Amino acid sequence: MNTRRTVLVAALAAAVSLTAYAKDPKELVIGTSAGPYADQLKIGIKPILEKQGYKVKIIEFNDYIQPNFALAEGSLDANVFQHIIYLNKFSADHKLALSELIKIPTAPIALYSKKHKTLANIKEGTSIALPNDPTNQARALVLMDQQGWIKLKEKTDPLKASERDVAVNLKKIKLLPLEAAQLPRSLQDADYAFINGNYAQASGLKLKDALITEKISPAYANLVAVRTADKDKQFARDIAAAYRSREFLAITNKHFADYAKTDYQLALEK
Repeated sequence: MNTRRTVLVAALAAAVSLTAYAKDPKELVIGTSAGPYADQLKIGIKPILEKQGYKVKIIEFNDYIQPNFALAEGSLDANVFQHIIYLNKFSADHKLALSELIKIPTAPIALYSKKHKTLANIKEGTSIALPNDPTNQARALVLMDQQGWIKLKEKTDPLKASERDVAVNLKKIKLLPLEAAQLPRSLQDADYAFINGNYAQASGLKLKDALITEKISPAYANLVAVRTADKDKQFARDIAAAYRSREFLAITNKHFADYAKTDYQLALEK
């Protein structure tokens, strides 16, 4: 065995261990997607945590890939941008030990257009942009099936539907799969686009202007994710408590009124 290499590896491991040990438990770094979920953190959650003595840094990402890798490697203490289906699949595909901490108020995926004010113009050749990631594409395809524009194959799992599951394109719609963050821009060219709520609002679109809006199931409610090993740590419990608080419910009612509320928020309102 190379003794010099062994010593270097041991020294590096000790340094990493010392860094982890030296981290102030009251310093939190939370990753999120640019837009409303970042706003929820900034105006709702961060002030609550800071009252408890935390120093909170919020980092915004423009994709759905980096936040989970950053969380897994320890650059983040938590992230806020995804639903449980995406988290589970991403974690399994990349062998990451990440877990759901708590669900949060969520903006639905919806259909928007800058060219049409109604759905009356859905006809042969109509172009519709939709997410290209598997879980969000499924949401769009299910909504199209419900509208009678396409027909999905029998026994298709609505949580896993993809373009391969389209049995009949009844309206001969031109489907344009794109990265979720690019969908608002696609409205310049496409007739319509299914856009995730966070990216819609970040681009200036209003949820009330959507032509079709999904009814969010628990499977698609966004969540706070943490490393599985951290799920029961004090900082994780404090983050969850901040979302469950009446203070954050008031912020939700004031700034995110069109969002699907969580079960714990609905319980507080009763």
